[in-house]
Amino acid sequence: MGAEFVMFSLTPMLIGILASVACALPGNFLILRRQALIGDAISHVVLPGIVVAFLLTGVVAALPMLLGAAGAAVVAVVLIEAIKRLGKIEPGAAMGVTFTTLFAGGVLLLEQSDTSSVHLDVEHALMGNLESLVWLRATGWESLLDPHALAGLPEELPRIAVVCLAVVLLTLVFWRWLKISTFDEGFAQALGLPVTAIGMGLVIVAAVAAVAAFDAVGSIIVIAMFICPPAAARLMTNRLGPQVWWSVLFAVLSAVLGYVLAGYGPLWLGASNAVSAAGMIATVSGLILALACVFGPHRSRVGARAEA
Repeated sequence: MGAEFVMFSLTPMLIGILASVACALPGNFLILRRQALIGDAISHVVLPGIVVAFLLTGVVAALPMLLGAAGAAVVAVVLIEAIKRLGKIEPGAAMGVTFTTLFAGGVLLLEQSDTSSVHLDVEHALMGNLESLVWLRATGWESLLDPHALAGLPEELPRIAVVCLAVVLLTLVFWRWLKISTFDEGFAQALGLPVTAIGMGLVIVAAVAAVAAFDAVGSIIVIAMFICPPAAARLMTNRLGPQVWWSVLFAVLSAVLGYVLAGYGPLWLGASNAVSAAGMIATVSGLILALACVFGPHRSRVGARAEA
């Protein structure tokens, strides 16, 4: 039983946990800045960038994907400004049109491209391929100390682990700047803090987390993890530090319960097939948010700002 868990479930579960935490940490500050939909926007924008990068290079690698996503973000910004100025419509409408159009374009590119040799198609773009990221060289828990077995780990695991560690370190290093600029932008400017750069840096970190998680878990879980765990955490406390810890707890809980329920939930209900792990993780995160809305101690202050 232990050997089967290590081989088939340990690495997908770890990848899901790390992806969830990497998205939830910047999501806290996006929620408090009332920019939660930026996470949704990022997940829409990265798809066409990643597809174009794959079509140009022929490989699904971290650097081309990141460059493609960055290029798509630049195109999105230019299109939004053009629509705002030429069409004279409000920014929200311009953003909505741009992001949905780019995402639809990415889906069309996937459908018309030969991506049979890699895990990059419409289904994987939406739901990822978490279930297939198994550790075939593992023979049991002792494989965690076996260099030969460790060399066979899915490449998505070290990639998302590095990104998650970087997100944690950046959050700790810039904690004071993020906290001040999030709660009082005017005071942050008076202190001489680079408020604009901090905001852009937060978006860039969120984009990197989204790109790193995209290949394994798809866009659905990326959207859910930017919003649901931080929003649920906001309903549990009115202080930033505990909110971040709550969001990490909810992110981990969503990943673990979602993966388990995806594999065994249908069997418990009499069905013969499992369901998408990424989809179930997103569903569980939504259910946690719903429970926080009903039972959270700060549910009556949904529109109120947290304290530093």
